[in-house]
Amino acid sequence: MQLRNCLWNLVFAYQASAAIYHSFDELKQNSFDFVIVGGGVAGNVLANRLPENPFWSVLVIEAGGPIDNVTELMIPAMAPRVAPNTRFDWNFSTTPQTALNNRSIPVARGFALGGSSSINFMVYTRGPADDFNRLASITGDEGWSWKNILPYIAKNENFNSPANGNTTQFDPSVHSFTGINSVSLAGFPHPDIENRVIQATQESAEFPFRHDMNSGNHLGIGWTQETVKDGKRSSSAVSYLGPQFIGRPNLNVLVNARVTRLLTREEGSVAFTRVELTQDAGNSFQQVTATKEIILSARSLMSPHVLLHSGIGDSEDLTTLGIKTVHHLPSVGKNLTEHPFVPNSFQVNSNNTPDNAARDPALAQQILDEWTANKTGPLVDAPPVMIGWLRANESHEIFDRFGDPSAGNNSAHFEFVFGRLYRTHTFSITGGTLRLNTSNPLDNPLIDYQMLSSEFDRFILREAIRSARRLLSLPAWNGFILSATTNATTDEELDQYFAQNARGIAHPVSTAAMSPRGASWGVVDPDFKVKGVGRLRVVDASTFPKIPTAHTQAPTYILAERAADLIKETWFGDTS
Repeated sequence: MQLRNCLWNLVFAYQASAAIYHSFDELKQNSFDFVIVGGGVAGNVLANRLPENPFWSVLVIEAGGPIDNVTELMIPAMAPRVAPNTRFDWNFSTTPQTALNNRSIPVARGFALGGSSSINFMVYTRGPADDFNRLASITGDEGWSWKNILPYIAKNENFNSPANGNTTQFDPSVHSFTGINSVSLAGFPHPDIENRVIQATQESAEFPFRHDMNSGNHLGIGWTQETVKDGKRSSSAVSYLGPQFIGRPNLNVLVNARVTRLLTREEGSVAFTRVELTQDAGNSFQQVTATKEIILSARSLMSPHVLLHSGIGDSEDLTTLGIKTVHHLPSVGKNLTEHPFVPNSFQVNSNNTPDNAARDPALAQQILDEWTANKTGPLVDAPPVMIGWLRANESHEIFDRFGDPSAGNNSAHFEFVFGRLYRTHTFSITGGTLRLNTSNPLDNPLIDYQMLSSEFDRFILREAIRSARRLLSLPAWNGFILSATTNATTDEELDQYFAQNARGIAHPVSTAAMSPRGASWGVVDPDFKVKGVGRLRVVDASTFPKIPTAHTQAPTYILAERAADLIKETWFGDTS
């Protein structure tokens, strides 16, 4: 180890400094050991971990731009403003959704370094132990079990005190203080909500209090943990590409570059070694070569998009569009899954709400000035204040017909989010699709969630709404809630309300699903290698075979941390 450290220092001493490059012409080489397509959550984990070997050169290609000094992306409370339909968003939308009155709904996806971790609501939930144990069972790889994944949680998480110094609202025994990605509690008090929620958990056994929902059992209601540090968003670009890492001379990051296709080494080969990209909307194209592997981390929508345009997918679908099939892999783009959610607004008897700043420009400026000067005040927190994970009554006959799609008895069927808006969302069993619209890789894909097309999904969402109403009818809320956005009560009325208001919560997954080695379904093996081809892996949330019972950023960080070790194991000792 001591010799290896000396070699590292020597290599770093004689190479030029790494950088974030804005133009392909700035790159000093066009061949790298690893080319990572996408600088989002997973891509930036790999961008951090692979260059730990000083003999390996790494290039990250990100379609979006850098985030340095972009105020909107730094202030946690501004998260609702940065997507959808902004310059930080891919600005996708779905095809008309039949169960949503044929509405096309927005699909917020981060278009910036850091990916969706640069625009999301920053909620940090790992999911229950059941999720990872199910992943191990599905893939046949015990390395994915909860007990075996704990070291990767520790590598990811760096828990730190919030802006107000509060350290009582979490269990330190289940957290890491030595990882890379900053996680914290809310840094500004919200007593109108917090006190009432806690009191409500004491008034009804239906809503148990959960001190720390990242312990492996998340059932109950408790405080939100968020990827925030010192009052600022901690995205993967801020953490994994932080100043202490971006200077590594064997790490190169190219922004504002759209990858269009992956290319094989030669005609007739299924070993992918070249990446085609453009920085001028397709007027010109460049190529870079990966001598070891291409790692596709373009996120759940663009990873299958790139695979399909590279000739990896269902041969019949590709032929219809005039795309030559390189490898028939029919699961690519299938099994698209998203968490449906319904916002519920309430008029409340309080002057301590975000609406005050929205109505008073002078107050809004005062709050912004406080954040700018001290990184304190109402802007230091992500929008969710508290969250709850709960299960429906399994004695209902619908479970006899559909079974229980949850990962286990300690996994929720739905979530409550308390904050600017009251929200409920559920864990969809409906599988949608991502398909190509045309053979032009710069055209947006066709995104079809098939949202709420399953009777079971509608049932769970109804149960969630009714559970929420029981919660809000407890004495803790007396005199606080004045009215709600809907008074729908029957199944039919609630379903119509969902059809008019439901949308996605920006957690699309499973379009390049992981499956056992040798399985006839799926896209990648448990080590992320694309089935049937060489030198190519997919590492991002697209590889989850089932949607996590969580906000998806934390499970994706954890997944990518293990992926980094699996890649290192493959190439251990190879310094060529």
